[in-house]
Amino acid sequence: MNNKSTISIAMATLNEESNITRNLDAVHDWVDEIIIVDESSTDNTLSLAKKYSKVKIINTKHQPIFHITKQKAIDACTSDWILQLDTDEVVTPDLRNEILKVINSNPSENGFWINRRNFFLGKFLTKGGIYPDSTIRLYRNGKGKLPCQDVHEQAQIQGEIGHLKFDLLHYSDPTFSRFILRNDRYSSLLATDLKKQNTKINLYNFIIFYFIKPIHWFILSYFLHKGFVDGFPGFVFSYYSSLRFPAMYVKLYELYKNEKV
Repeated sequence: MNNKSTISIAMATLNEESNITRNLDAVHDWVDEIIIVDESSTDNTLSLAKKYSKVKIINTKHQPIFHITKQKAIDACTSDWILQLDTDEVVTPDLRNEILKVINSNPSENGFWINRRNFFLGKFLTKGGIYPDSTIRLYRNGKGKLPCQDVHEQAQIQGEIGHLKFDLLHYSDPTFSRFILRNDRYSSLLATDLKKQNTKINLYNFIIFYFIKPIHWFILSYFLHKGFVDGFPGFVFSYYSSLRFPAMYVKLYELYKNEKV
């Protein structure tokens, strides 16, 4: 009798032709199915994905929170275990072996944290609060769910959660322009959250978002979390990450102004 556990990949895509092949090359030969929910890509994402026999594609419309689309992929999985991935992530051979060993050992845990190594300005950052960047990505089918309310949320797991040893590679920012683009998108989402929280435009909040929060974040990231160990990339990450606070405040101002128009 074969008691080997099955595993599905759950993934959401939108114009990811630069990432999809590297991602699928690392998983296609050891998983049982790959569920991709695509938000109407206009590049070669889907034609590249269709080259892999285990890929199943579901088409959907674009969602304001990408986790809604990710959850659709999770819901469509049929295996015992689900590994939820972003297209700019790569499973290393060490992580693959660890995942297969864990899911076939009848673990008491229903989910697992996985550390990520983030690629920025030509290197993987090791400090600055960006590593280990743990995220819950592996869970039993039916035991993990995304709240679908926030861009940085974690999966909610029913039951015990463990922690894997080996890292997931994250190529989120291969160029500085990509980093700025992602920060712009995140600051827009954070501004929307601030508005939902009824955050006001006033002198107090101006000081908080333009001075207190950016300075606090830079000191925390670059000095307390030793971002300086990563050299110039570590400085750039700490500095520009701190600028998301004034950016989100300006966008909050725009949201209120647009309401009055």
